[in-house]
Amino acid sequence: MQRLQVLKETFFDLDPVQKQVLIGTAVAAGGILAYIAHKRRQVKTIPLGEGWWGAGEKPLSEDEKIYPFKVQTSDEEIKDLHERIDRTRYTDPVEDCGFQYGFNSTYLKKVVSYWRHEFDWKKQVAVLNKYPHFKTKIEGLDVHFIHVRPPHRENQKVLPIMLVHGWPGSFYEFYRILPLLTENQDGVAFEVICPSIPGYGFSEAPHKQGFNSLAAARVFLTLMERLGFSQFYLQGGDWGSFITTNMAQMKPQCVKGLHLNMFTSTKGLKVLLSLMIGPYLPFLVGLSWEDVRRLFPFFEKNVWDILRESGYFHIQATKPDTAGCGVNDSPVGLAAYILEKFSTWTDMRNRDLADGGLERKFSLDDLLTNVMIYWTTGSIVSSMRFYKENFKTNPEKRVDAKTGIYVPTGLAAFPEELMHCPESWAQIRYRNIYSYTFMPRGGHFAAFEEPQLLANDLIQFAKKVEKL
Repeated sequence: MQRLQVLKETFFDLDPVQKQVLIGTAVAAGGILAYIAHKRRQVKTIPLGEGWWGAGEKPLSEDEKIYPFKVQTSDEEIKDLHERIDRTRYTDPVEDCGFQYGFNSTYLKKVVSYWRHEFDWKKQVAVLNKYPHFKTKIEGLDVHFIHVRPPHRENQKVLPIMLVHGWPGSFYEFYRILPLLTENQDGVAFEVICPSIPGYGFSEAPHKQGFNSLAAARVFLTLMERLGFSQFYLQGGDWGSFITTNMAQMKPQCVKGLHLNMFTSTKGLKVLLSLMIGPYLPFLVGLSWEDVRRLFPFFEKNVWDILRESGYFHIQATKPDTAGCGVNDSPVGLAAYILEKFSTWTDMRNRDLADGGLERKFSLDDLLTNVMIYWTTGSIVSSMRFYKENFKTNPEKRVDAKTGIYVPTGLAAFPEELMHCPESWAQIRYRNIYSYTFMPRGGHFAAFEEPQLLANDLIQFAKKVEKL
């Protein structure tokens, strides 16, 4: 109070010109501060950019039509598969090792025997064709997607949504959740678009270097625009999380809501303080007791497990074509490479089991259908290259890593995800979190493992955004 009184007396002692200068300076400073605050509140976006990923030179025009597509097979394709399976060489596993060394070859023989003698690929092709498939040319690539509309009902609000898969998954991951999303839920239903990332499954592989998550995001924004959607929801995990986040950063005005089942943020003072203080006084650093249970001991649950499970990552981010050569030629090698992830990423404890716990959450038909999408399209190498393209440079220096996400965001934290990210950490990047849910069970492949849990959370999130 004494200082304030002195300031008042000093001001009134000034002559009129000095008073005007001081007032003008104060007004200018206030204006500058207001401008800075306004700029901080403005939603920053990342540039769309442009690209051409087709073979050869870019033509003057591109066919923008959308064409129906059907998954097909032949007796020759199945015969070739069976002949390759019959010529497989196996190596005996180390005694009592479970899945600690990778896919246990004793159990692999059982899976392959089912694949060879009982699995009906023609029947599964019919299952794949249950929903309408399409292709359209975008930036030189044939982009594949399925488009599922809900049954028409009176007084029903239909919300368009794009679901984006990751590696080593496919659009087929969403087949169990599709009927749940297209059902009428208290007057709300989704119209669902599930694309295949270029280089995965039935989407054409890029012919040129540089196709990363930013390029995929731009391609999928073009796809939604071509389908006539000016506003829509997005959902993703794994690479789908990165791609949909980039979409929200590029065109936030088009994204009504972003829902993720994988999200990370491990940089900043907040994270460092959380790791230091969190185990003892979690509420001081914005953690809940559930966060503490999932996070700590941090190095054992996060750092060491990530190191144990990231060998594939280093290979695919550096020399994908070398490793891909083998798994693209051997169906059994491909199955072991892919299905080992569906074991461990569903639950790390599955490494201790002789069968990897694979059939606890999945049927062999579903698992092998996903493998067959990679096998019949020969897309394992191009899918692995996506890691190389995204990690050619330090991802933390990319424009998207420095840009916040301001669209309404829903986060579903599944307990067996590879790394837990508390809400307080997620807020560093995702600035408008509408919902954050500790899911009771489930791991990395949420839509495939726990479709009902994921659908419920997604529907509740959309209702919040729509104020229903």
